[in-house]
Amino acid sequence: MTEHVRAVQPEPDMVQLLTPEGERVERADYPLDITDEQIGQLYRDLVLVRRIDSEAVALQRQGELGLWASLLGQEAAQVGAGRALRSHDMCFPTYREHGVAWCRQVDPLTLLGLFRGTSVGGFDPYTHNFNMYTVIIGAQTLHAAGYAMGVVRDGAVGTGDPDRDTAVLAFFGDGASSQGDVNESFVWAAAENLPIVYVCQNNQWAISAPVATQSRVPLYQRSAGFGFPGLRIDGNDVLASLAVTRRALDDARSGQGPTLIEAFTYRMGPHTSSDDPTRYRLGSDVETWKLRDPIARVRAYLSRSAGFDAEFFAAIDEESEQLAVHVRAGCRALPDPSPESLFDHVFVELPEDLRRQRAEFADFVASVAS
Repeated sequence: MTEHVRAVQPEPDMVQLLTPEGERVERADYPLDITDEQIGQLYRDLVLVRRIDSEAVALQRQGELGLWASLLGQEAAQVGAGRALRSHDMCFPTYREHGVAWCRQVDPLTLLGLFRGTSVGGFDPYTHNFNMYTVIIGAQTLHAAGYAMGVVRDGAVGTGDPDRDTAVLAFFGDGASSQGDVNESFVWAAAENLPIVYVCQNNQWAISAPVATQSRVPLYQRSAGFGFPGLRIDGNDVLASLAVTRRALDDARSGQGPTLIEAFTYRMGPHTSSDDPTRYRLGSDVETWKLRDPIARVRAYLSRSAGFDAEFFAAIDEESEQLAVHVRAGCRALPDPSPESLFDHVFVELPEDLRRQRAEFADFVASVAS
């Protein structure tokens, strides 16, 4: 019997433009034309997105939400990618992209409605060019491929018109990279040269399964087998996320096809509020990743190198407090759906037998209430 030898994973060339200590790094292949004021706006995004997340976690613990999927530690990967989008680009999230939703101006209460059970999480995707959350792991990548095929057939790629050329941004996690749907989407994206940028937030854990059990090579290298480029970024670096995603989206819009971006980050909290990560991972790993915090590094740059004063940070902290009040009060005020609404949004026109069932159910509910 031959001995099983584990494949060695070489250290990839990870794109980083802002170190954990808050030092800017210049890279000729990914230049970033950005002012300190714009970096300050990214800092604001990061702080407010984290506050939405922490309030949602608290609301779930208080029984106000049935479930919550925290993004703690992944804010930079999401905000950078979200801010790289143009208004007419389309985005396909999973169920953890609260930071991208923020960048697309989706009210956080809309997201909380899904996890509170007061709605199916539905909103008009074309109001924000942000598709609805997808709980089925990896399915959104197929939705993205279908949308991108439509973009190509509409002639909205490679025209040179920045107001017409369109890219698609699809998010998934390291766990979803093992799903058939994701790999099928890769096949179509490569074969049809689709204008898709895939962002894999590799937070190291597919619930309780470490990424090392899923792939013997860095995840970004998987794209080579399908025929399109991939690269890895420091997923805790908002500037790297912005620069690399912006470049990949530009390539997609100009007709150069798909790109896979692996955002190397860490899920600081549980997979969802129903998970206990202490059962399968070391606390020392969490402490190590705290030193790479995406918000702390931006604050360090702004305060040390850009000269931002305490008043700037205090103003954002105050805005964070106001946002927290909005989230807490708004969540508790979300109206409960009527029981018979479960018949809604199933058919464009409800069949007669379901109409009768709905009427009978409504009569039953009314009799119980009285």
